[in-house]
Amino acid sequence: MAAQEDLKAIQLLFNKLGESWNRGDGRAYGECFMEDADYVTFTGQHLKGSKQIAEVHQWLFDKMLKGSTMVSSAASSIEPRFISPDVAIVHAIGEVRLAEPSQDHNERESINTNVVVRQNGEWKITAFHNCRIQDIPGGKR
Repeated sequence: MAAQEDLKAIQLLFNKLGESWNRGDGRAYGECFMEDADYVTFTGQHLKGSKQIAEVHQWLFDKMLKGSTMVSSAASSIEPRFISPDVAIVHAIGEVRLAEPSQDHNERESINTNVVVRQNGEWKITAFHNCRIQDIPGGKR
């Protein structure tokens, strides 16, 4: 069973991730990831390392995602599945809402799989994979 401190620290990590997005702060967003993290976007781009994650997200925040906000299940409560005391898997559901409502589609809800690790007492994301939520055949999610 995970310690309450670990659950709180992981929750704070995901809160920081969302807050960084909502401020359009690529540097702070990248700081949520390990230096050698893997980040797969919903369109299949594979970003490598916190530096590239930060740079690409800052570019997005300055261009097509300017003024966007992230609404995420991780902002309120997450349920990590601990693989070991220092490694957990976290699934989060979220949606990026664009600043211009006329450009925003209703089908932007995504699910992401995160592997978080504790290193030197700090929890960070080492692997992130994001994809759009689709109905399972038969009409169920």
